[in-house]
Amino acid sequence: MVRPFWWPPTLILRQAASALYVGALAHWQQMPAWFVHYGFRCLPGAAGSKGMGCIGFPAHPVWEMTTACNLHCIHCHTSAGKAAADELSTAEAKRMIAELATVSDFRMMAFTGGEPLVRGDLFELLAYSRALGFANTMATNATLIDREVARQLRRRGVVIAAVSLDGFDAATHDRIRGSPGAFDAAVAGMRALTRAGILLHVNITAMEYNLEQMDRLVELVEELGTGILLFYQLVPVGRGRKIGQAALDLGANERLIRFMAAAQQHARAIMEPVAGPQYWPFLLQKAGIKAGLRLRLAEQVFHGCSAGRGFLYIKPNGEVWPCPFLEVACGDARQVGFAKALNQSPVFADLHQRESRLKGRCGECPYRRLCGGCRGRAHALTGDYLAEDPSCFIHTSAATEVASEPTLSSHPSA
Repeated sequence: MVRPFWWPPTLILRQAASALYVGALAHWQQMPAWFVHYGFRCLPGAAGSKGMGCIGFPAHPVWEMTTACNLHCIHCHTSAGKAAADELSTAEAKRMIAELATVSDFRMMAFTGGEPLVRGDLFELLAYSRALGFANTMATNATLIDREVARQLRRRGVVIAAVSLDGFDAATHDRIRGSPGAFDAAVAGMRALTRAGILLHVNITAMEYNLEQMDRLVELVEELGTGILLFYQLVPVGRGRKIGQAALDLGANERLIRFMAAAQQHARAIMEPVAGPQYWPFLLQKAGIKAGLRLRLAEQVFHGCSAGRGFLYIKPNGEVWPCPFLEVACGDARQVGFAKALNQSPVFADLHQRESRLKGRCGECPYRRLCGGCRGRAHALTGDYLAEDPSCFIHTSAATEVASEPTLSSHPSA
């Protein structure tokens, strides 16, 4: 049986301390209000987390339950569209979820896709996961969600819904999502989720096609009532390979992270990076934390890239990956079980011990324990998941100049 999210109480205190530390570093003015309105509601979704990385740390299971999807997003890392022929059956999925429930650190089960709502047994599997004690979260494009669907999700233990929103208007969002009407349907779905009492979490994938819209996107997201805002960066994998030129380079990565740091000061939602772990050392540099005891303390909160450390990513056919963007199969949960797959994987061993195995600037960086660079981006661009992150700006001269934080909209495109 899965342990409850509130046990032991010291874990909740550590989670609260992590949020307080981020708030202090970012000079987050809305932090008290966030704790009142969203903080306690976030606890089931943060179940088991001991710090911050790409979507929490340490590991939690994320199951890409299908490649079927009703949209055709130009950057989709799964190249979703039709269901794969070898996806786990309902019975196989239940066995996998039951095995995941035996891991003491796992308190939350994340369902993603494709689009989970396209899979016919979603509600049955959510109910099964909840019966085992998991807090359920679900990533969705929200276009298939109305009031009744939202109620059904809530009844089956979905505490947080992570909705993708990639433009502040229909023209941009629908272009990226590959479907006219996707924007209006997603906004309607998000409103239905909040009315049903499900905490809204928004994922924005930053790329050259929408980079200048980040300030207006944040305004829209906050108007919709989100408590958690994740800024993904386009990693050129899956269908995203075809638009690799839209991925953020070193300069654009820096602009996005500077924008996040500035926006967090006034935002109502808590902001976190995905595929952009340089955010954490950037905040520390701004605070003058570069070495010594204060850096060691920060390493207890920030854990950077979660590939193989904060992610246990299970593909529709049961393959185990370190991260959705790190396209390296490390075992087969269907054949041997995920535990054996992880224990025997040299890739997971490398990532667990990355501090001594990273190469180039990442291997020499004093922030390698709390950042580590994006391993998915390193692999996508160099073929080596231990190579330095090509988009890291932390040790450039520009990164040390932190006096001003102009918004993205005041800059020309990179």
